[in-house]
Amino acid sequence: MPLHATGAPTPDQIRQATRTLAHLAAYLRERPCLDEALTLLVPLLDADDDVPILLGDTLRSAERIITGAGLSQNEETQTITEALRATAQEATDWHVLQWDIQRVQALHQAARRMRPR
Repeated sequence: MPLHATGAPTPDQIRQATRTLAHLAAYLRERPCLDEALTLLVPLLDADDDVPILLGDTLRSAERIITGAGLSQNEETQTITEALRATAQEATDWHVLQWDIQRVQALHQAARRMRPR
């Protein structure tokens, strides 16, 4: 479920979020078992508030703030806002990864059922 802002997060909270994501990336590079990896990937790519959707929304909001800030609309500003808009769309497009993770879960569960006991 999407979160509604009640105030600005602190820079420390943002840093903690990026540290947590970096910790996850480092842990996954160690190649844990698939069950552990899926347990961590599912909330990252959750259907309602997954990282791609949140990142895309954040970048779109940043673009709107820059556009509305009264900066001179020169080529440099336009390049920056276009890059934010394009990157926001690209990040949002990664949202489809949630279905890939769901398919991996289903394949993994099917493989476990097929194993002899």
